[in-house]
Amino acid sequence: MPATKNPAVLLLSDGTVAYGTAFGVIGTATGEICFNTGMTGYQEVFTDPSYYGQILIMNAAHIGNYGFKNEDVESGSVKIKGLIGRNLEQQYSRFLAHGSLQEYLEANNVVAIEDVDTRALVAHVRTKGAMNCIISSETTDLIELKRKLDEVPDMNGLELASHVSTKEAYALGDPNAAIKVAVLDYGVKQNILKCMTDRGAFVKVFPAKTPFAEVKAFNPNGYFISNGPGDPAPMDYAIETVKEILKEEKPVFGICLGHQLLALANGIPTFKMHHGHRGLNHPVKNIVTGRSEITTQNHGFGVDPEAVKNADHIEITHVNLNDQSIEGIRIKGKPAFSVQYHPEATPGPHDSRYLFDQFIDMMK
Repeated sequence: MPATKNPAVLLLSDGTVAYGTAFGVIGTATGEICFNTGMTGYQEVFTDPSYYGQILIMNAAHIGNYGFKNEDVESGSVKIKGLIGRNLEQQYSRFLAHGSLQEYLEANNVVAIEDVDTRALVAHVRTKGAMNCIISSETTDLIELKRKLDEVPDMNGLELASHVSTKEAYALGDPNAAIKVAVLDYGVKQNILKCMTDRGAFVKVFPAKTPFAEVKAFNPNGYFISNGPGDPAPMDYAIETVKEILKEEKPVFGICLGHQLLALANGIPTFKMHHGHRGLNHPVKNIVTGRSEITTQNHGFGVDPEAVKNADHIEITHVNLNDQSIEGIRIKGKPAFSVQYHPEATPGPHDSRYLFDQFIDMMK
């Protein structure tokens, strides 16, 4: 913890209050509260664009004990709005680290609170569901904080992908590669791109609202629809782009938000989950092979299971073994498939990276 201990407070929209100690920068942060059950990989989690607009509870008891390293990121900056922990560590043990968690949060202007009973808090969110919250180390005036909290928009209906997307198109990999992939960036993680370039693909990443004609002009062998934050339902611009992509009859692969957008483009609605799935150990069954996978997940919205089951043109390929939610689909008669979880798994197990091999093989 910082040398000077300042009080901090957490207020949830249902009136729940928790007091703790300030960490990171002194300030106030608002967003939807969520929790991640992973024991490691906190820096990759903090920089995952899918967390934009959220205040994150890290459920592991000690966060920060191996500091930060400049390379261990999924985007160019921390994307969480705030951090809640039991013990946020100032000291770190990794000799390769470039600094402490405190220094990292300060550099990225992130407000955090520690000395909170995160197990009790996670149990509360798991029971009551996701909701907005506010954390502050500037004031403990609950009346003032409630007034600010009441002004925070609900995540349901909130379009956030365009806020984290690249502003300019860029390319990665060998320009002379036999395989070219057009990536629609709604908050793509760096290691998703690496999983494609490592397999010999040349990828070009396009801003979220790029006209389809511009994407098509790249003449890719396939299209990738990325992960990202917020509610997919109001993303009319992206849904229309996916519809145009499907007319091309070229391979299409979607992850997380991309999975939801592929469903919406095929007439399948999405819904706001009770508290979402976020962690490194979610069991998923591949219905096609009959095998199970341990997966990394980060999503607060899902694909309507009844609508998928009743759709003649869509096949369910993966299901969550904890709650039977839809984890993967493919479009019958088209080379298009998607998964709700994160096969690049940084952090997490690599059980599902075969999906990138499938995508490359489809394009070949």
